[in-house]
Amino acid sequence: MKRFLFHWVAAAALSLCIAGGVASAPQQIAPAQAAVVPKVQIPIQQFTLENGLRVVLSEDHAAPTVSLCITFDVGSRNELAGHTGFAHLFEHMMFQGSQNVGKGEHLILVRVNGGDVNGTTTQDSTNYFERVPANQLDMALFLESDRMRALRINQANLDNQRNTVQEERRLRIDNQAYGKTYEIVDGLAYDSFAYKHSAMGSMDDLNAASLEDVASFFKTYYAPNNAVLTLVGDFKTPEALAKIKKYFEDIPSQPAPPAVDVAEPARTAQRRLQVEDSFAKLPRLDIVYKTVPGNTPDWYALDMLGDILFGGTSSRLYQLLVKEKAVALQVGGGIAERRGPSLFQAIALMKPGQDAGEVETLINEEFERVKKDGVTQAEMDKVRIQDRLAQAAGLTGTLNRARTMGRDAVYFHDPGLINTALVNYSEVTAADIQRVARQYLGAEQSTVVLTVPKAQPPPTQEGPREKQ
Repeated sequence: MKRFLFHWVAAAALSLCIAGGVASAPQQIAPAQAAVVPKVQIPIQQFTLENGLRVVLSEDHAAPTVSLCITFDVGSRNELAGHTGFAHLFEHMMFQGSQNVGKGEHLILVRVNGGDVNGTTTQDSTNYFERVPANQLDMALFLESDRMRALRINQANLDNQRNTVQEERRLRIDNQAYGKTYEIVDGLAYDSFAYKHSAMGSMDDLNAASLEDVASFFKTYYAPNNAVLTLVGDFKTPEALAKIKKYFEDIPSQPAPPAVDVAEPARTAQRRLQVEDSFAKLPRLDIVYKTVPGNTPDWYALDMLGDILFGGTSSRLYQLLVKEKAVALQVGGGIAERRGPSLFQAIALMKPGQDAGEVETLINEEFERVKKDGVTQAEMDKVRIQDRLAQAAGLTGTLNRARTMGRDAVYFHDPGLINTALVNYSEVTAADIQRVARQYLGAEQSTVVLTVPKAQPPPTQEGPREKQ
């Protein structure tokens, strides 16, 4: 179950961070009923304010804390060519002060009152969140409403945060081993601009961003009618809803943002690329396939297939590539979850001098075994146990629940998916997994990227120096 997890299994003490369809998109799964699966019952109440802000409340009095998340329906997929990096830029701009809050004061106020706070940007959404003592709910609501209402967008803040984002790009992508591989894979696998470009944006686009461009982006996408507020924790729903209305309901709504085109043409031929990486020490092989949007029947089947192939040291490809054949030091893979076509990915970090063609053949042969022979009942049972464990662990804290419900409300218009996801997995059969392997993991549908260490020039040999 990798709605928020990408499998990466290592044989050695190596560290590698994994960031994150051809067919027409299937219909989204409706909440299902399955008596064989114990239902998770997180209480949920939903409201919509007069300005369009969607509100999702879930009481939990186990601890005297509350977790607040504002999820905006904007990610890098909403950006236009020549204007990339804006969604991630605002992840930083949103902490630079607003009408009644000074620069950096949002962070300070939450932390000195015993809370924690952060924000994240993906291709499909942006969220901002804090967890605070229950008696600080008013403070958290005020801080979030003040920056939604009147973020301080000026040239000084833009220049400062533009430099910050560019430095982050240098650190995480440009000067990081395999950093550019992520961008190259997406750029080669996708045809639609929505998912083809990096959430970090390009240096040129960030340099060209004007104050007017940035202000217009904020007005369009950071409006209450383009957001979901989720609140989980120690509160009483009528009182919390009254406070939310007090702080948010008079913020003006804006015209709906333009729709995003994520349609992908049918793939008829494999795409391949080899790239050199100055920072890489080992060769890396990426094989990816465009598939289906998240929360669809085929997505759940592909997710379970990813668990079987990559989920831990007992998984098929770890046993094959690392243990049996000893051709790789790390293997990773599975399916990401996107609102548009998601990528099913296989990654192998290979031993020095290893023939990449051999590793690619081994991976493809394992895919073919699934297509021909399917998966076993024991593998299905193991994955379902892993799914239940992952959900139990992931939903222990109120903050993760708030973020999950906000994400599902924006992605799929269903915050209740937190209660029904396991039922959706339970309905996947071994025949479904065999079918999706045949349907989506064809050679002509694949994108293959081989990243190799860049050859270093030999050291300069200096002759003996003459004595003075």
